[in-house]
Amino acid sequence: MSFEAQLDKITNRPGFIAALDQSGGSTPKALRLYGIPESEYSSEEQMFDLVHQMRTRIMTSPAFNGDRILGAILFEMTMDREVEGKPTAQYLWQEKQIVPFLKVDKGLADEDDGVQIMKPMPELDDLLARAKNHGIFGTKMRSVIKLASASGVKAIVDQQFEIGRHIAAAGFVPIIEPEVDIHSPQKAEAEALLKENLMGQLNSLGADTKVMLKLTLPEKDDFYKECVDHPQVARVVALSGGYSREEANARLSRNHGMVASFSRALSEGLSVQQTDEEFNALLDASIQSIYDASAT
Repeated sequence: MSFEAQLDKITNRPGFIAALDQSGGSTPKALRLYGIPESEYSSEEQMFDLVHQMRTRIMTSPAFNGDRILGAILFEMTMDREVEGKPTAQYLWQEKQIVPFLKVDKGLADEDDGVQIMKPMPELDDLLARAKNHGIFGTKMRSVIKLASASGVKAIVDQQFEIGRHIAAAGFVPIIEPEVDIHSPQKAEAEALLKENLMGQLNSLGADTKVMLKLTLPEKDDFYKECVDHPQVARVVALSGGYSREEANARLSRNHGMVASFSRALSEGLSVQQTDEEFNALLDASIQSIYDASAT
């Protein structure tokens, strides 16, 4: 029952997706922004303990619930841990009515042909089996487009959909994330190539295959409208990509039908030094601003 209820929520309800999936490379920066410098931990294990405490503080906040948040994307080590005595994914759905997703990629290959494709994922099937046991609904995997290279963009989209089909066949809804770097000198041109390739792949999906798209906020408003309206797309979500929350929200509000999937823009301003009252008030205001921008 819960898969159908979760799919309905993701497809039809107002709200946005919280990205809580910083992995090893981006965790020190996330902790630093939260007020915990690298001098306060000496091992990777301590680092991940601290970031789990940060994520737990967000997830258990009264502001963080299914009224405004559709789903949350988790890092593998977050899925494997508990929140208030429950496995994280089960806590999110059972206690908060927030749909759990899992980041499954293993990071980016070096830049080639203007893009960074995903590194190989030899353990993907094992990870999906574990995710199924945890009650994970969908997955997320990220590639990055730096330049408007026709062959590079095609390689990115082909790889994303090849793995996405495999994930969908295993019973999940994959979030396909071909990020266009916001600092690209050819951002609009890269977006045009990306949309052309996305539509080609979407049109080739079977009628029973659902995917989600996670895309950089485009230079041209409503540029991805055809993707938003596509019958095989459960939802198109936007990444903040390094824009400030204010800038990301402003851009998002001009792209109708897209909802946020923000990471850094969600946690902007949160600090370990804040009292729970201060922390919850700021998180509540952040969530409301992102919810409002997603409601257009």
